[in-house]
Amino acid sequence: MASTASPSPALNREILRLAVPALGALVAEPAFLILDSVMVGHLGASPLAGLGIAGAVLQTIVGLMIFLAYSTTPAVARRFGAGQPGDAVSVGIDGMWLALGLGAVLAAAGALASPALIAAFGASDAVSTEAQTYLTISMWGLPAMLIVFAATGLLRGMQDTMTPLWIAGFGFGANALLNWLFIYGLGWGIAGSAFGTVAAQWGMVAAYVVVIRRLALRHGASMKAQRGGIRGTARSGGWLFLRTVSLRVALLATVAVATGIGTHELAGWQIAFTIFSTAAFALDALAIAAQAMIGKSLGSGDLAQVHRILRRTVAWGAWFGVIVGAAIAALSGVIGVVFTGDAAIGALVQPAFLVLAVAQPVAGIVFVLDGVLMGANDARYLAIAGLLNLVPFLPVLWIIAATGVDGTAGLVWLAVAFFGVYLLARLGTLGWRVRTDAWTKVAA
Repeated sequence: MASTASPSPALNREILRLAVPALGALVAEPAFLILDSVMVGHLGASPLAGLGIAGAVLQTIVGLMIFLAYSTTPAVARRFGAGQPGDAVSVGIDGMWLALGLGAVLAAAGALASPALIAAFGASDAVSTEAQTYLTISMWGLPAMLIVFAATGLLRGMQDTMTPLWIAGFGFGANALLNWLFIYGLGWGIAGSAFGTVAAQWGMVAAYVVVIRRLALRHGASMKAQRGGIRGTARSGGWLFLRTVSLRVALLATVAVATGIGTHELAGWQIAFTIFSTAAFALDALAIAAQAMIGKSLGSGDLAQVHRILRRTVAWGAWFGVIVGAAIAALSGVIGVVFTGDAAIGALVQPAFLVLAVAQPVAGIVFVLDGVLMGANDARYLAIAGLLNLVPFLPVLWIIAATGVDGTAGLVWLAVAFFGVYLLARLGTLGWRVRTDAWTKVAA
């Protein structure tokens, strides 16, 4: 097929058109939990602690299900790029049906398992009661959260990241209003926070259904579930689920080692990882743009454009990493103090921030390459790479734990392990994949 190459300024504009709204939608997701924390925090320490436990369980479940967005986007984008918008919308709708089914099963199982899940944290009776109340109610919002993932993936595949931003904004506003009404107006306490959030989540689903139904009518797509489409999304999603599990293993193993080093070191690691996660939002937005654009270009058969997108988004990721790294380095002496008000912890964590700062360009490239390979539907390779990345990383963590190093040195070595060894392993496996065109030939 003849190339439809975009000049550099046009390609840059397209990246920004997709990445900026995606960033806004990404920021809205943690804003839900922050808003809940602020409102529940005014109820007292026990409700806030209970929210923390329930939130940890919910975030783990939802984090493992993010593949619903990542597997839907490339499937939709390929068909959209191939000039088959009806098929593109249909396969995205199949992803939403899969999300509904998974969400219903997880909600039922989670509601039954809530007492055991809460008990595993070993909190006091008062805190456990609050946590169980919030978690049991919130489980019925799980199907909505997963449908939103799939619907967002559908629209991203159709090269639309603005609509998810508007719906996320609507959801945040509704969440704020309903939480205030139920918690304070009706006096429902932490249960009101859960009910408000669940109602807002289902409201977002309703908004997505309206938008996607219009797309289906415009392109002659069916709103009914298609067995083949659901099976294909599940197959790709299964590999991405394994990739997500490997990431979670890396995170949990790092926290476990930090816990063994000491309380102050654990607090310092939490601050460093919070800054890393915050910077990751912008890098994820670039990855989403790359994912959508790569999928569309592969669908149209324009390999020259695929490689242009690869080079340009990787360059953006690296340069943005340089900018973010410079900002982190400049603020490294005050970030810890701002978080804790404790000058000793601020001094303890500053060297780890410098390690994080140096690693940001690598992180930028890694995040973008993740998006590129997801856009190519190279899910199987991403799952295998996720396991390979643990091979050098976990032994390094074991050495840190075995040597008993603590204090500033312990935190620095932990930062070197995660922001150095682990990120470099990811860079190696992803970079190895894109060195040839094999990743562009994965079946849609």
